[in-house]
Amino acid sequence: MSFKVELSITLRPGEAAKPVVLEINPDWAPNGVQRFKELVETGFYSNARFHRVIPNFIAQVGIAGDPKVYAKYANSPIADDPVTVKNEKGTISFAMRGPNTRSCQIFVNYKDNSGDLDGQGFSPIGKVLSGMDVFEALEVPAGKGPDQPTLKEHGNKYLDQDFPNLSEIKEAKIVA
Repeated sequence: MSFKVELSITLRPGEAAKPVVLEINPDWAPNGVQRFKELVETGFYSNARFHRVIPNFIAQVGIAGDPKVYAKYANSPIADDPVTVKNEKGTISFAMRGPNTRSCQIFVNYKDNSGDLDGQGFSPIGKVLSGMDVFEALEVPAGKGPDQPTLKEHGNKYLDQDFPNLSEIKEAKIVA
């Protein structure tokens, strides 16, 4: 049975958080949904920042602000799910580096990316019900964006110093 997750996202530091509602569907990708639910319930995404925002492609988040929290899940990948739903605009999928490497980073599709991503095994876990305009207004990181190994090692301390204006999930919670 599907459930809803509300993300409270600040687009810029100091601004009021804006709500985004996701519908998460276990029938689409049961392994991915189970992991996502666990991450939401444990507060993993709270204070996580959108470190990879590529206009007209995707916005990615999921390196926890605390490196110890990130390491717990990043080092515990989950099995792949078959792709049963297309990576269309507004769908949410786990990022991965290859087969069976999904852990905690997720992305929202800014457009229909099914031609590129479906064949690579990116299986959507849900879709944006409301707040796509919030995702489309996320801060695009300067230059090439944050260095992921440095972010994984130092968390938000690194971002505060080198990328202070990134958009952030203040809170993620299951609402229905």
